[in-house]
Amino acid sequence: MDLTRSLDQFTCPFGGQQVELVQVEYEAGGMPLLRVRIRERGARFTIFEIDPATAERWGQGMLAWSQTQAKT
Repeated sequence: MDLTRSLDQFTCPFGGQQVELVQVEYEAGGMPLLRVRIRERGARFTIFEIDPATAERWGQGMLAWSQTQAKT
């Protein structure tokens, strides 16, 4: 059985998408992956499973962008 552990869950204030971050460890082995699950309004889902290096780059890019924006 694959092991999953929820890391965070939140709703985007503009658009209402539900975002969930889950660590996934497959029974077959391999490195743990980060599952990014985005639920749109209704039943549509977008799911990414990314490796640690991709998660780091994505996170750094998002953080760098957010730091250039005016805080409200």
